[in-house]
Amino acid sequence: MAASYLPILVMSVGLIVMFALSVPIYISFLCCNLMAVMLMMGPAGSVLFVNSISSTATSYTLVPLPAFILMGEILYRGNAVGQMLTATDRLIGGFRGRHFVLGMSISTILATMSGSAMGSAAMLSRSVYPEMRSRGYDQKMSVGVLIGGACLAPIIPPSVLAILISILAQMSVKDMFVAGIIPGLMIFGMIIVYILVRVALRPDIAPIDEDYRRPSAREIIGAIGKLLPFTLVIIFVVGSIILGIATPIESAVAGVFGAMIVALIFGRLSLRMMIDALQSTTLTTTMVIVIMFSSQLFTQLLGFSGTSRLISSVVADLDLPDPVMLLIMMAIPFVLCMLLDEIAAMLILIPIYLTILPHMEIEPIAFWVLFLINMTVGAMTPPVGYVLFVIRGVIGDISMQTIFSAVLPYVLIFLLAMVILATFPQLLTMLL
Repeated sequence: MAASYLPILVMSVGLIVMFALSVPIYISFLCCNLMAVMLMMGPAGSVLFVNSISSTATSYTLVPLPAFILMGEILYRGNAVGQMLTATDRLIGGFRGRHFVLGMSISTILATMSGSAMGSAAMLSRSVYPEMRSRGYDQKMSVGVLIGGACLAPIIPPSVLAILISILAQMSVKDMFVAGIIPGLMIFGMIIVYILVRVALRPDIAPIDEDYRRPSAREIIGAIGKLLPFTLVIIFVVGSIILGIATPIESAVAGVFGAMIVALIFGRLSLRMMIDALQSTTLTTTMVIVIMFSSQLFTQLLGFSGTSRLISSVVADLDLPDPVMLLIMMAIPFVLCMLLDEIAAMLILIPIYLTILPHMEIEPIAFWVLFLINMTVGAMTPPVGYVLFVIRGVIGDISMQTIFSAVLPYVLIFLLAMVILATFPQLLTMLL
């Protein structure tokens, strides 16, 4: 029996080496899976490989993914962020620290349209951050707000990461979307409270906006008019799912049409823009499909090698209380994401956790939403959180040490939210 675990061990070592060599995650995972299949089954294992590709490529639950990615690409290229920034700025008000709140508000709106922490971070760094710095806002606080806001994107639907977890964990995409609404809004509220308290204690980090003037009624109406197209996209995507009017696939298609309407309204819809958006969507979707069938192959390898049975028996023998087991299962990815990319950690852990969950009395959807938030925290936790490096790459004139210290309060806010949600899991399922 011990020999059957050897391919899994070799695969694990191979993954660590390839990650250390900065080989792309999807290539690393695919190559190591193929190596394990060959060690375990020889040439006959090619049948298992082909079946994994076939079942993944024809998976019905994977259909919304490229549509949601395309929606984000169209909005990104359609000058949506610039228009949204101008309109939201008119409506925020003239209090101290308004641009911190502005950054968080735009992040939340972006989250409902892009679903990508990395994309939101890049857009916020180009649009909101320069405005903060030009008005004398504290650099560390500004960066922290942008990171915390960007990392709401994978939680608030529609979320690409939520779709990936849904497929890998065999959960309903719709349930994952709906269950992410309350946690996303709750974390948004917690960050706003933190900003206001911090500004009250340290007024020097947010100077009074001398140029601010109260907008006229006409300007307010104009700002609401600019935000109206985004509201329509949100209604198309999120509202249709919650109300049961549309499936995730139908809402994704509606979201693409909504994004095209927004781009048309702002004068950016063109054939060249659509071709660029489709090319980027194709590349991203191809990468995701490779990740998906590699993960399915890994799950099958765990079963064939007996590793799944071993994990299940070890967990059953531990006989730990569910709260303790949940803490351990959340602590592992939190620590792992300090060393690995969140996607890599997710691909390794989800197949293993699927063997453990049947031994616990916890609602699966509640567990996987907590896991989703945990993966989001991993995207902004030093030293490997990729959102931190996106911010560094876009801003340029800021040290990684400053970014690391700026993000710590927001990591704690996300962790506190997880504790609250784990204590009151009905918050995660009340909209289902």
